[in-house]
Amino acid sequence: MRGGKLGVAAAALMGAAAFAPAAQAQTSAVNVYGLIDMSVGSYKAPGGQRQTLAESGKMTTSFLGFGGSEDLGNGLSAQFKLETFFRSDVGRSGRFDGDGEFTRTASVGLAHKRYGALHLGRNTTSLFVSTLMFNAVGDSFGFSPAIRQYFTSGTVTGDTGWNDSIAYSSPTVGGFRANLAYAFKEGQAATDGNNWSVGLGYSQGPLALSFVAQEVKKGAVNDTKTQQLGGAYDFGVAKVFAQYGEVENLTTGNEFDISGLGVRVPLGAGAVVAQWGRLDAQTGADRSSLTLGYLHNLSKRTEVYAMAMQEKQDGLSNGSSVAV
Repeated sequence: MRGGKLGVAAAALMGAAAFAPAAQAQTSAVNVYGLIDMSVGSYKAPGGQRQTLAESGKMTTSFLGFGGSEDLGNGLSAQFKLETFFRSDVGRSGRFDGDGEFTRTASVGLAHKRYGALHLGRNTTSLFVSTLMFNAVGDSFGFSPAIRQYFTSGTVTGDTGWNDSIAYSSPTVGGFRANLAYAFKEGQAATDGNNWSVGLGYSQGPLALSFVAQEVKKGAVNDTKTQQLGGAYDFGVAKVFAQYGEVENLTTGNEFDISGLGVRVPLGAGAVVAQWGRLDAQTGADRSSLTLGYLHNLSKRTEVYAMAMQEKQDGLSNGSSVAV
C-alpha cells in the first residue's frame, strides 16, 4: 500500500514589517509530508532462488520530509528541504544499513518567479527525475525496468542524489525548462573529480520531452558519462512513454544502451501500466524486463497495487516477481 504526500502543515507563521513605510506581508510555512510503501510478494532474480517477502519501498521508496519556504517579497522566496528514506518493514532509517540520514534531499536555496531557483546541498539528479517521469511504472526500484537498468544494474554511478552540489532550475517559458547541476569534489585522491549535469525539458498539452546529460567523477566510484532522451504523449485513452539512453563507463571502457517503452491506461479509479526495458552491454550479459500491473486509488492519498515482472539475462535462468 502506498500513501501519497501528506501535505500536513506543521507550522504557519504570518508577519509584516512593522516599521517599513510600505509594509509587505511576509509568509512562511513548514510542511511535514512523506510516503509509506509496503508490499508482500514472491521474488526471483535471474539465476537466483525464489523468496517470499514483506518489503518496504518496492513501488516507491518510503520517505519522510520537512520542507519550508518564506516569501521575501518581489517574487523572491527562501526555501529548504530535508527528506530522509526509511524502511517500514524493519523500522530503520535509510534505504539500506549505512545509508545517511537525509539522502533523498538536504538543501537550502532561493527561488524567483522570473529567474528560477538555486539550491545548495544534496540535490536529486535530473537523470533520476527524467527516468521516473518517462516510464509507466515511475520511480519503482522493485518493478520499473528503467529505474532498475539505470540505477541498480552496474551502469550509472553516483547515486540518485549528489552531495556538495549546486542545482539551478529555470522557470518554464513556452513549455521549455532547463536544469543545471554541479557537485564539487571533496577527496584528495587523484581519481576524485567533479560531477556535472544538464537537463532540458518540454511539456505542452499532451506532449512531454526531455534530454539529460551527466558525468560522474566524484567519490570512490567508476567514472561514467550518461545521455538520455525521454518522451511521452497522452492520447487520453492511454499515455505512452519512450526512453533511450547511453551509458559509458570511463573507468572500465564498457558501454551500455538502455531502451524502454511503456503505456498507462486509465481504468476506473486507477490505471493499468505496462513497461518494457532492455539493457545491451558492449561487454557482459544483456538483460530485458517486462512489467505489468494495476494501480487503484482508494482516495487522493492512498493507493493499492498489484505488479508482476519477468526478467531475462543472458546465461541465467529467467527471473519473475509478483507483489501486492
